[in-house]
This record gives sequence, structure tokens and C-alpha cells, in this order.
Amino acid sequence: MGSDPKRSLDPELRRRLMAEARSPWRGLRRALWFALVASAGLGLATMALRASAGSDVASGDLLIQVGALGLFGALLWFDRNRDEG
Repeated sequence: MGSDPKRSLDPELRRRLMAEARSPWRGLRRALWFALVASAGLGLATMALRASAGSDVASGDLLIQVGALGLFGALLWFDRNRDEG
């Protein structure tokens, strides 16, 4: 009567759709993690430049920047595509 949807769908398209179903919004999430890693890195670099110029940098602020860089870097790392390569 009706054709089997698994047979009528292109295998590459089916693979991509199944990957998207397993981890929706991956591209948007990875863009967000990358932006947050870049922001934390820029903040840490700014603090390092201020410290090298002789200004006081609060150790709590430095700890927050290092923690943010580590956390968002780890999120970016764990959200990578493990099926390829």
C-alpha cells in the first residue's frame, strides 16, 4: 500500500535528521559557548594587561574570569561532535 519511509528517504538526509533529533540546537549552543569562551578570554587578557601595567586586580575577579574560561571551555569541549573524525 504505502512505501516504507526509511527506504524513500535519502540515507545522508536521514543521518543528519537523526543527529539533529539526538542533539537539537547544537549549532546555536556551540555558537553561544564559543562567544562566552571568547568573552571570558578577552576579560582575562584585559585583567592581565592591567596587572602588567601595575594596576591592582582583585583576586576574586581574576578567579571568576579563570573559572568562566574553564567552565565555558569545558562546555564547548563536551558539546563537540563525537561521531566524526
